[in-house]
Amino acid sequence: MQDNSFHIHGLVSFTLAIMLLFVGKSLVQRYELLRRYSIPEPVLGGFLCAAITAVLFFALDIEVAFDLEVRDVLLLYFFAGIGLKSDIRNLVKGGRPLLILLVLASLFIVLQNLLGMAVASGFGLDPKTGLMLGSVSLTGGVGTTLAWAPIFSERLGIGNAMELGIASNTVGLIAACCIGGPIANYLIRRHALIPSRDPDLEVGAPVAEAGAAASMSYYDVLWAWMWLNMALMLGHGLNLLLVNSGITFPSFVSCLMAGIIIRNLALGAIGSQRIKQWSGAGQGLALISDICLGMFLVMALMGLQLWQLGGVLVFVLSVLALQVLLTVLYTVLLVFRCMGRNYEASVIASGFGGIALGSTATAIVNMTAVTQRHGAAHQAFIIVPLVCGFFIDVANALIIGLMSGV
Repeated sequence: MQDNSFHIHGLVSFTLAIMLLFVGKSLVQRYELLRRYSIPEPVLGGFLCAAITAVLFFALDIEVAFDLEVRDVLLLYFFAGIGLKSDIRNLVKGGRPLLILLVLASLFIVLQNLLGMAVASGFGLDPKTGLMLGSVSLTGGVGTTLAWAPIFSERLGIGNAMELGIASNTVGLIAACCIGGPIANYLIRRHALIPSRDPDLEVGAPVAEAGAAASMSYYDVLWAWMWLNMALMLGHGLNLLLVNSGITFPSFVSCLMAGIIIRNLALGAIGSQRIKQWSGAGQGLALISDICLGMFLVMALMGLQLWQLGGVLVFVLSVLALQVLLTVLYTVLLVFRCMGRNYEASVIASGFGGIALGSTATAIVNMTAVTQRHGAAHQAFIIVPLVCGFFIDVANALIIGLMSGV
């Protein structure tokens, strides 16, 4: 029997991801409509690749698989960079908004699961099947799906739990990338919000300055790279300490914490006035973070195997269409209002789709697309990663356990 599967080497996959990111950036530069709605550049290139591999599978029975091991390292670099640009004073200010966003996200998990269970019942399935197309795969992401699917199969008798979860996460990830920018731009226009126009972005450079890199020196990037590696090393140590203490969080959370510690304790103790290089390193961090996030999302999307949706496509698309509608309405009518009805709130709203339907990286890439067009939103880039990475996984696990009865 002929084997029609092709495994693409890691270096080739990485190079292809760079090319796809160029494709996405060129499309956004060419079409004003994409810029107007802040569609993330990596989404265009990554999904184009996923679509092509799906065509190859259905038309020629050729299965393409990419070696994407470097993808997870890029995510660690990105979150270490976020931590290194995080001023503890903004973190303290984010206390109350962080709590509000956590409550809103937890309430949404319940609504998300109730909707999934209702649609599952409508299709004549066990209502608990809908949990796999609710917060398990959407708010929880791939990691939560892989953790809960065997439990649903063994204890609840839902044999295709893994298939449903992966399919739901795939569609949710794509949807999350597409709704964040349009939500923020609608809110900015609808409520006549005043953008910050602050060019000091956590990720990347403002659109108008994207080509003006002359002010950044060789040493700016090198200093940034050094601090990033130090944050990754400290983050690895923190992660081992947490694991040995019986506490498990994603590795990127440890790197985020490490970046915050270095930025606010180590550098603060030395004195920012004595580290002249830090100002330039901040620009280097923004540049490296932008590249890492873009490459991560491109590689996440290009690795999607859309043909796996086949057997459950109608059910998954029916649930996800309603989940996307629920997310948009909840974000516009409740999240935006509770978070302050200002520009920061609109940026947080753009990231909420990532919290609800995709992943932490999706939330950040949505917010990045908005802030590159309208200016920095420092508080948003603190509280959204903390809610996504620290707290929502705990709340989600408790809610899934209660609603599933396992």
